[in-house]
Amino acid sequence: MKITAVRLYTMDVPLRVPFRTALRTVNAVSDIVVRVETDTDAAGWGEAPPTAVITGDTKGAIIGAIRDQIAPAITGMEVDALEPLLLKIQSCIVHNTSAKAAVDMAVYDLYGQLLNVPVYKMLGAARSEIVTDITISVNDPDVMAKDAINAKERGYDTLKVKVGVNPDLDTARLFAVRQAVGEDLRIRIDANQAWTPHQALRILDAMQEKGLNLELVEQPVKAADLAGLAEVTKNSPVPVLADEAVFSPQDAVKIMQMHAADMVNIKLMKCGGIYNALQIAEAARVYGCECMLGCMLEAKISVNAAVELACAKSVITRIDLDGPVLCSEDPVIGGAVFDEKRIRVSNAPGLGIQGVREGYLKEI
Repeated sequence: MKITAVRLYTMDVPLRVPFRTALRTVNAVSDIVVRVETDTDAAGWGEAPPTAVITGDTKGAIIGAIRDQIAPAITGMEVDALEPLLLKIQSCIVHNTSAKAAVDMAVYDLYGQLLNVPVYKMLGAARSEIVTDITISVNDPDVMAKDAINAKERGYDTLKVKVGVNPDLDTARLFAVRQAVGEDLRIRIDANQAWTPHQALRILDAMQEKGLNLELVEQPVKAADLAGLAEVTKNSPVPVLADEAVFSPQDAVKIMQMHAADMVNIKLMKCGGIYNALQIAEAARVYGCECMLGCMLEAKISVNAAVELACAKSVITRIDLDGPVLCSEDPVIGGAVFDEKRIRVSNAPGLGIQGVREGYLKEI
């Protein structure tokens, strides 16, 4: 099975409600879709969201990296030589992790099809079903409370609550959410780098003193401030999850060695795909550090690849793969089944993606 072409498309999917964090506001998923074709009938699917405020990857940058560098580098390579193929994706251009992730997952898709095995079974097969949280966007406290009630009514038992826009309001936001949903639901919060270490400790102390009973706080300080992150981790009453600080296996190992966080968040778009994500998961296993597997605001193709990884590895203990359920519709045929909080991985070969409904893909 030889790679013959890499085709690029855009895909736009509206959200149920606007997605707001400390870094951005988004009304629709607008991703780059990759189809890697071969000299057989097999094709592999991948996807990358432009998330410039986190990865630095714009739509134009993703298209350019794949079209000008990655596609020429891998065209003509054999899919059964998986390691050289994946290393070529990683080495033919620096940075550009989202572009690499999109092609990386398409290659894993093809390799699974070649072996007639689902990717999650190829990588470990720890389980076949996972449970995700759902994100509550940052808003006025009363709006966030209503969104939290809606999530509870839909069956979610873990909320990921965005904070960080006007830190002085964050405690009031969380108090409103906790009052709305009661004590039964788990609440994890994501500051998206919005606080200083001093602010983080003050706010987290205040939240716990109010009885908010938080499960964890995600990336409370700037990604580059590992000393500040370590300070928060050492003194916080709430466990700390590193997210934007983890782009590579090397980043993850450094954080684990420094004890700069209690857990690390793996995202395919940050680390460049499944190949590097597996290295982070293995490092976490060695250091005794649990992982969350998360996503950007992505549609189903790329989140489906993350589901395969999450179902493969038991060191991944927390799931934040709610991108598809935040969308108002799902144009992707095949792959994992997203039934609100419950996600069941596909048992079809590769990633199980059969295609995209007519009218959603526009070839570039």
